[in-house]
Amino acid sequence: MTYSTGADMDVATAVQASGIDFDAHPQGQGILTPEALEFVAELSYRFERRRRQLLRARIERQQDLDCGRMPDFLDGTVKVREGDWSVPPVPKALEDRRVEITGPVDRKMMINALNSGAKVFMADFEDANSPTWDNVVQGQVNVRDYYHGVLSLAVGEKEYWLNDETATMMIRPRGWHLVEKHVRCGGEPVSASLFDFGISFFHSAVVATRNGTGPFFYLPKLESHLEARLWNDVFCFSQEELGIPRGTIKATVLVETILAAFAMDEILYELREHSAGLNAGRWDYIFSVLKKMSAHSGFMLPDRCDVTMTVPFMRAYVALMVRTCHRRGAHAIGGMSAFVPNRRDPEVTERALKAVAEDKAREAADGCDGTWVAHPDLVAVARKEFDAVMGDSPNQLQCLREDVEVTAADLLAIDRTGGSISESGVRTNVSVGLRYLVSWLTGVGAVAIDNLMEDVATAEISRAQLWQWRTHNASTVEGTAITAEYLRSVIGEEVAAIASAGADPVALRSASAVFEGIVLGESFVPFLTIPAYKYLAERSPRTIR
Repeated sequence: MTYSTGADMDVATAVQASGIDFDAHPQGQGILTPEALEFVAELSYRFERRRRQLLRARIERQQDLDCGRMPDFLDGTVKVREGDWSVPPVPKALEDRRVEITGPVDRKMMINALNSGAKVFMADFEDANSPTWDNVVQGQVNVRDYYHGVLSLAVGEKEYWLNDETATMMIRPRGWHLVEKHVRCGGEPVSASLFDFGISFFHSAVVATRNGTGPFFYLPKLESHLEARLWNDVFCFSQEELGIPRGTIKATVLVETILAAFAMDEILYELREHSAGLNAGRWDYIFSVLKKMSAHSGFMLPDRCDVTMTVPFMRAYVALMVRTCHRRGAHAIGGMSAFVPNRRDPEVTERALKAVAEDKAREAADGCDGTWVAHPDLVAVARKEFDAVMGDSPNQLQCLREDVEVTAADLLAIDRTGGSISESGVRTNVSVGLRYLVSWLTGVGAVAIDNLMEDVATAEISRAQLWQWRTHNASTVEGTAITAEYLRSVIGEEVAAIASAGADPVALRSASAVFEGIVLGESFVPFLTIPAYKYLAERSPRTIR
């Protein structure tokens, strides 16, 4: 990498002085190169302080929420919300996003997803990926190989390769709250966001730009427009550093926190020429409601199966997203239905296809420009519903939804959700949470459990509800008080059931310890992946400097 003089040279000198060290990996030779790591180190030196400041701001905002200062639209950004501005049109590769498929960065799954017939594939380093060092490095190899046209796989006598026409790839790096402990800059773990972005961008941005296939990203877990501003500054610097025209990067922000729902205009505005729209990250959004309102009994939610996209606070959130995006010329992408087909059980598949079709028909009618699915067999189902509404048009930007008027009270209408808390709901949350953690700790980040696709976000809902119900002295409809003793008993029974099914005993012990700690702890743990990551980080190969 060539550095300019002045401030850039100061950063380069600092990188060389402090050095960067990382854990070795057999596949890392072409990925963890000195130049790529130096680029990550420079991102870290430039932006790490701001990242930490924003994380401290999250803590302060949580304290305000705990004290009763409810979310609202920001007073200081009225001019942005009322202003007459728009984002630039997206490149041709992102004009039509009617069906997007998501999945982890596993090589076989990536090839199948890219060949699925979806318009976009989101390569997920975040919620669908267990961030073992092997998964992270191999995922970066797979991303690089896709952009360079050599992504293929031979397994025994079977070979997998890309079709002539594939989905457009977008990459979801991990959130601002996470670190990559296998790479250290100045002795401190680097931001997982900057690592995931930096390595993929360094190796692939030039060829992606030349081919018109990127670089495109999904940005997770934002809680304020200032966090979007930080990403925008990262984009501006990175494009300049690699000699790529400003605005080449396009990013879609997942609106998966309740605080982001009050700042949709501001988030689009901060990203400006890099904005490719917003996505309704529904499962993380439900988790965010539970987390941000955890101190208040009035925001308790019923069984997870009762919190559907048709309940008032979720309907308001999606309607506001569509109106906001289309007013600014940006895409509004619908969320993920958790139902997945089961090729061994026709009845399960029939129910899943029906549920997904209904979900996607509603999103298309609401004006969404596309939607998410998690399985190749669902692409055609989702596409049929969007084709019926959109026809040959690549999107629904003309659907301005001027009929929509969403207030702060609408977004916070949790008490109108309905439903109930049942003993079955309690046990399901315990079972799903534990089984998912076992999977995550053994390196699998997206797994079908009881015919639903589970990832970090859905596991977060499960454990957050249990903590909420216990803390606020809830009882089930059957009359059972949800106490620590009751939950400890259910956890013990489910651990025994999972053990008898042949689960990895080491992973199960770790999962049980993490799960019980966050469900029965006095304070609400912001992210379950933070304590769980320690168990992954213990298994590190030798270090290279």
